Amino acid sequence: MQGLRTCIYMVSDLDAAKAWYTKVFETAPYFDLPTYIGFNIKGYELGLQPLDIKLPKSENVYTYWGVKDIHASYNRLLELGATPPESPNDVGGDILVATVKDPWDNLLGIIYNPHFTIE
Repeated sequence: MQGLRTCIYMVSDLDAAKAWYTKVFETAPYFDLPTYIGFNIKGYELGLQPLDIKLPKSENVYTYWGVKDIHASYNRLLELGATPPESPNDVGGDILVATVKDPWDNLLGIIYNPHFTIE
């Protein structure tokens, strides 16, 4: 195993999701086809795929994106149209987590972890 590579969110409006995630991560996609949009987020892949039918969204898998300031990041996501299932909270060891739902009902987690380093 080499570590996490890709997180994919299924969306009903690929163009709108591309625009939203471009704002969220402040980066343009490096891969852009009608069947898949890929963003390189500091060496990790965020993928968007079209979903033509309404499927129930699962809340049993969480992906957390690292942030430097969890409160500012959380508030910014809300300003961009996300909804708040879990506001920032301390889970121990100075680690803070929060989750929001994107406009397509996908869980988007953010984490501040001062102990994590990329090898």
